[in-house]
Amino acid sequence: MRQHSRFKAICKFAPICYSQMLPILEIKNISKKFRIQHEQQPYLSLRDSISKVIKSPLSFGRGVGAEVEDFWALKDVSFNVYPGESIGIIGKNGAGKSTLLKILSKITPPTSGKIISRGRIASLLEVGTGFHPELSGRENIFLNGSILGMKRKEIQKRFDEIVDFSGVEKFLDTPLKHYSSGMQLRLAFAVAAFLEPEILVIDEVLAVGDAEFQQKCLGKMEDVSKSGRTVLFVSHNMGAVKTLCRKSVLLNKGCLIKYDNTNIVVNDYSNSFTNNKQAFDIDYTKIRSGIGYAKKISIEDIMGNPIQIIPIGQPWQVRISFTINDITPHFIIGIGFKNNENISFRTTWSIPKDILPGEYEAIFKESTIYYGAGKYKLNIGLSSREHAFHYIEDCAVIEFDGYADKNIFIRSGGLVLNQMEIIINKI
Repeated sequence: MRQHSRFKAICKFAPICYSQMLPILEIKNISKKFRIQHEQQPYLSLRDSISKVIKSPLSFGRGVGAEVEDFWALKDVSFNVYPGESIGIIGKNGAGKSTLLKILSKITPPTSGKIISRGRIASLLEVGTGFHPELSGRENIFLNGSILGMKRKEIQKRFDEIVDFSGVEKFLDTPLKHYSSGMQLRLAFAVAAFLEPEILVIDEVLAVGDAEFQQKCLGKMEDVSKSGRTVLFVSHNMGAVKTLCRKSVLLNKGCLIKYDNTNIVVNDYSNSFTNNKQAFDIDYTKIRSGIGYAKKISIEDIMGNPIQIIPIGQPWQVRISFTINDITPHFIIGIGFKNNENISFRTTWSIPKDILPGEYEAIFKESTIYYGAGKYKLNIGLSSREHAFHYIEDCAVIEFDGYADKNIFIRSGGLVLNQMEIIINKI
């Protein structure tokens, strides 16, 4: 405890010098293995199962011909986290993100490797973690604070702020088992954030809350980070990760792929599941009997030549091949664009017109708006009288890089790089 107090004093009065000395978290060659059992036997009725146990009690629970497979949820993961840093942890489902946080929170031990922590860790991994359902909200605040190593006076000092943030004042003396999952989440987050642990670990659990509460939590986590404490944040919301975290870790199949600036890591993650292509086929087999359907998208230069990467500032076009089966009044075809965070930032559509059955193509030309470097996803919609009869999300990817106009600053921030009219006057 004496060493821990000295650590806090150094952090408080000389954070810059301290960050050059020792990390607050050292993750050293962490690996985690699980054993998965595969049963190789037909379905048994309840009577067959009971008969099997009576005849051979020792075989119960093992299964006949069962195969055991070693599954490595994490493989030799290493990185350091310094005081005051906010670190995003991203990756596909099954990448090992939650397993890493459970090891950091000492919920499960690693198979190999070690973690050196120089501060108290508060975790919010699942709704209700660390709470007792039979105790009231008031009692659980003190229980959870004690688990985090807080003294009663420290908990009492922050008690009103915790209750105010969580919004459960009316139910403070009600047993937790009667709380909704949202109420439990608000209380759990408030305890973890306000009791001032040196390290705050947050999993995707915030997705349980409504949009207003999520924004409130993100704001609080920013305050926690600015106060010099450390945040580890797992999320599939890339916008939230970019807002909160300066650096991020990318995991894939248990391996650490990259640990770098968040913008770089998020772009690499987004690019990992979007291949460079010139044309994209659309699966329309399930709706061929409908009013109509799109079949293919091509990314082209303005002359109609297929192109994989469009230089910024160069005109380009999207060609969509589609079929119409019936006479369709007020036909409209539109496309929408989304960025890496799945935020829709542009939609454009054709003028409504009556259309006869047949094979068609629509060409969307662009020569005036310059998109920033990166990959963008396309949505397509075919509709009649504002009723969509074929809508496809993320059906194609369009990429911009390099430049065709030397007056464009490619690395400037933002989705659109067009210049405004700028007048500079001497006063």
